[in-house]
Amino acid sequence: METKGTLNCFCGKMGAGKTTLSKSLARTQGAVYLSEDEWLAAHYPTQIESFEDYIFHSNLIKPFAREHVINLLSLGINVVMDFPANTVRQRAWFIALCEEVGCNHQIHYLDVTDETCLAQIAKRRVEQPERAHFDTEAVFHHVTQYFEAPTNEELGINIVYANVKA
Repeated sequence: METKGTLNCFCGKMGAGKTTLSKSLARTQGAVYLSEDEWLAAHYPTQIESFEDYIFHSNLIKPFAREHVINLLSLGINVVMDFPANTVRQRAWFIALCEEVGCNHQIHYLDVTDETCLAQIAKRRVEQPERAHFDTEAVFHHVTQYFEAPTNEELGINIVYANVKA
């Protein structure tokens, strides 16, 4: 019997700590780490100036990410995808991918207050000044209006409630 890898993905508002948790999980599991931010920065370093630009370019890389992840999971390699699973539609994309491969998944949900997220975003602006134009309170509020917390009613979902320290 072939062993398939497990896909780990993350749900949480901007600044909740998804990237920090995903990097830690990849290290502890010895999993392949894939970052949407890194892929976008490598392929479209100057093209993303707005949320709409982000959505457009994110959709361009998804077919490539999908094929890569399917190949890794099929080989029995665990994958940590630091790509957002912040809406029902985004989570359904991950779940469909796993159903195609026949592998397990975990959607790690970081339920963090807006205040904590905004504090983390402010800290990130200082630590990563190249992100300061996008990591703002206005962008946080704009993006948050689309956020949908996961529920057990979503078809096929396996939610892991992440223990996040503020």
